[in-house]
Amino acid sequence: MFIVKYTGPFGFIKPWTAVRDEEVYSQQFLTPSLVAGIERKLFPELLKEPWGIYKIKGHRITYSQVSQQQEQTQPRGWNEKGRGAKKEYSRPYAILKRGILVNPILFLAFDTREDAEKASQQHICLARNEDILYPEEEIIETTHADFNENEELFYGFELVFEKNDNAFLVGYNRLNENQPMHGWLRVVGNPVKSAI
Repeated sequence: MFIVKYTGPFGFIKPWTAVRDEEVYSQQFLTPSLVAGIERKLFPELLKEPWGIYKIKGHRITYSQVSQQQEQTQPRGWNEKGRGAKKEYSRPYAILKRGILVNPILFLAFDTREDAEKASQQHICLARNEDILYPEEEIIETTHADFNENEELFYGFELVFEKNDNAFLVGYNRLNENQPMHGWLRVVGNPVKSAI
């Protein structure tokens, strides 16, 4: 297994549950759709493939804190009120709170050195273009077991994309016929470091 480490001064994960994120608190893991999107950014040849995750075999994300930010939104549709000459159209505003990850670190695991080298030459975006994470030069070679158990090197949160007794619903994949996305949360070491 070959690991590429990405870091940045900030990052933003836009969860599928953005409107209800104060209740769900999904900032600390990457959904299958986010990982598939990162993979297609790194390997654009996968854009022609059916939806799935092909090359990223595991991931881990950590950060030093979540800074809550407010964002003003408007719906796409219009509200209609009144009749005739007094007819009015309006679009109400709403305020959402979303978390910005401060000092995020993301580990991506690949089966081949070739895939890791290609990934290590590119930046990634967790959700929006301005939220960029840059790769470190060194590619870490390790075993699958070490990646899942080494609390000093690979600490963080990982949503394991399996449906089992520990799994929970993390959203609906609009790129795959709105199929439900499930996973269970693997926590390695102390996933939130106060001084990274």
